[in-house]
Amino acid sequence: MDCPFCGVTKLQILFGYFLLLFSGIPLALSQSTNPNPRTSVATSSANSGQINSNSVLVALLDSHYTELAELVEKAMLLHTLEETVGSHNITIFAPRNEALERDLDPEFKRFLLEPGNLKSLQTLLMFHIIPTRIGSKQLPGKTGSTSHETLSKDYLHLKNNGTGEWTVDSAKIIHPDVVTRPDGVIHGIERLLVPRAVVDDFNRRRSLVSITAVKPEGAPEVDPRTHRLKKPAPPAKPGSAPALPIYDALAPGPSLAPAPAPGPGGPHHHFNGERQVKDFIQTLLHYGGYNELADILVNLTSLATEMGRLVSEGYVLTVLAPNDEAMAKLTTDQLSEPGAPEQIIYYHLVPEYQTEESMYNAVRRFGKVRYDTLRLPHKVVAQEADGSVKFGHGDGSAYLFDPDIYTDGRISVQGIDGVLFPPEEEGEGEAKPVTGTVQPAKVVVKHRRGKLLEAACWMLVTFGQDSRFTSCH
Repeated sequence: MDCPFCGVTKLQILFGYFLLLFSGIPLALSQSTNPNPRTSVATSSANSGQINSNSVLVALLDSHYTELAELVEKAMLLHTLEETVGSHNITIFAPRNEALERDLDPEFKRFLLEPGNLKSLQTLLMFHIIPTRIGSKQLPGKTGSTSHETLSKDYLHLKNNGTGEWTVDSAKIIHPDVVTRPDGVIHGIERLLVPRAVVDDFNRRRSLVSITAVKPEGAPEVDPRTHRLKKPAPPAKPGSAPALPIYDALAPGPSLAPAPAPGPGGPHHHFNGERQVKDFIQTLLHYGGYNELADILVNLTSLATEMGRLVSEGYVLTVLAPNDEAMAKLTTDQLSEPGAPEQIIYYHLVPEYQTEESMYNAVRRFGKVRYDTLRLPHKVVAQEADGSVKFGHGDGSAYLFDPDIYTDGRISVQGIDGVLFPPEEEGEGEAKPVTGTVQPAKVVVKHRRGKLLEAACWMLVTFGQDSRFTSCH
């Protein structure tokens, strides 16, 4: 075989191979750009990046659900929904326009339309879309319910109430199958569906933590003795008691009151004293038998405010609450003087946190215990009596009748069966019984002088020497 001829033959074969290869490229490109007409419209829309005119998204934009369509455009979700339609059918629950115009809270709508809350708006809208086709025939039957995952990764619950009406998360489906297209279906619902995540974002946005202003600070203080700057007090641990006594906090001027003690809860990590005072007053009303005291605390707003301020600043209180029968025994003279109701209540407020167990253990161990009250300088005496705790003395005493009505760690309410008064206001102070017991003792000593001592003193009186002996006086 001739070699030159063999070389030419191989060159021709190689040239023909490349010719066939380059001629197949346009054919392949034409096949890729012209798909089979039997393929779905969703696949072509996904490859080309454009939706078909018969798509459910076009129907939504052209429907009478204009408010929802505007929100979808503002949330910039069209591209995401196009990709979703390109992969599978979808089901859209569309709220009516009135639900988004008049029924929606203006503050919440303003929150959704703010540029910084775009993520919340997208989550809200995707909560109305299920990546599965659910027509009216696929809705649950009588007394049935189903759950479906939405595009926001939350779940919607479809339910049939047995009368032919369907609900989606307690919102009625008023127009089922209002729009049906090959790639999806739209159901009209009566109101907007709000997921829990959006509600939490809205509440955090409204909270004082995110919108609080910077607290102004005064000029630094100079110690007049050392002419140096005063060092600030070290930070207190959460829940610790204030540095100053509670009576300094009762001063009329805010400059004398201590700084609030930090505590758990609240936007500023302080105790919410006003809420706790309202809670224990509400507890008295529900408990029954203490309506008179609750009415006084409600009407005396200054007293309730003072109690709430003390609790907010870290102080604790024990309220000795007289029941309605005891409050009914108060006369008009006792309540008619200016400031009398406040003084009565202040005498029933102990600046300690005491429970039935702690007070009973104290009186069992020490016999009598004197508790400070917010009515300076008077104290209330507690002692054991009949297996319980008795406050006061004499006719003005009161027993622990309803223990531990309210205990939350800051305020303790103990029900008693009488109204307490300081000793001098009762008319039988502690000093009078003492003098009454001392007088008989002097009489007894006088009768103990014998006959011999009487004769000696008589002789000394006769000679004028009785002044030297005190026993003869």
